Amino acid sequence: MTTSYTLPNTLEQYKHLLTLDNLEERKTFFRYTMMEPFQEMWKTIQVPLQAKQENGYDVIMATEMMGYAKLLDDRQIRDAVKVLEDNDVLKVANQTLETCLATAAQAGLSIQGDQLTFGLFVADLEKLQLQGGYTGFGGIPGFIAVHLFPNDYNLPKLPALIAHEFHHNLRFSYFNWNHGNVTVGDYLVIEGLADSFAKELYGEEQLGPWVTSIEEDDLTYSSEVIGAALDTKGFAEVSSYLFGDEIAKQQGYRPVGLSFGAGYAVGYEMVQSFMQRQKKTIWEATLLSSDEIIRGSGMFSLKKDRL
Repeated sequence: MTTSYTLPNTLEQYKHLLTLDNLEERKTFFRYTMMEPFQEMWKTIQVPLQAKQENGYDVIMATEMMGYAKLLDDRQIRDAVKVLEDNDVLKVANQTLETCLATAAQAGLSIQGDQLTFGLFVADLEKLQLQGGYTGFGGIPGFIAVHLFPNDYNLPKLPALIAHEFHHNLRFSYFNWNHGNVTVGDYLVIEGLADSFAKELYGEEQLGPWVTSIEEDDLTYSSEVIGAALDTKGFAEVSSYLFGDEIAKQQGYRPVGLSFGAGYAVGYEMVQSFMQRQKKTIWEATLLSSDEIIRGSGMFSLKKDRL
């Protein structure tokens, strides 16, 4: 199946948003114009465009928690939009999506459905300091949303981030994703595959700080801690192992003694080890179960009941 894609011009939308005088007008525009193409994505993860009660949980609150720029932060939005336009970032995103789709098609893989919607949004730099000012979400096939406050560090890495999120779309087109039942091991595989795909297309040096910022001795320690928790279930519990203590504290999760991005770094090393040991390509690995990849990586001393 051939997947087409749409790429709304969110930079022009932000310019219009800045012309609106008050917060309520901006909220309405953000909800029903900027977020409308992603309505099915938000619905899938149970985030309404507008809460039924005043100040309730909805897309405005959710995006701010995720690190999108606040709608009244004129300076941050204006500065970001200018840099994004100066660097022709929508064209970069367009070219990256074409590369991802074409490469996947050559390997005989495709995203579930026939339409992919991509959105580029402005981030709150303060909230995303650990992430280098950029991050994304690609957990629902058919939708990718990235948000960034552009700088010299993250602009060159944007294609690799888009590829990372694209791979989530690809993986979840073949495997179901369940927040309640996901294990640490599952999540390691999901993120490790995504970064391995990004490396395949754009090189290891373009991977994000969630992989590259950890020191070798910390990686060894993190592998031991995470290896003992592979079967831990539940999104909140699993997130503590993936994101590390600083983000766990920010999000209200239980710290487990890990550095920022520890689970991402361990997941990447695990998938790379699996591919090298088992002589598998990223395309072959994409279609394998979490257990096959974990076992085949040789990184962990696994309990007998997992073997």
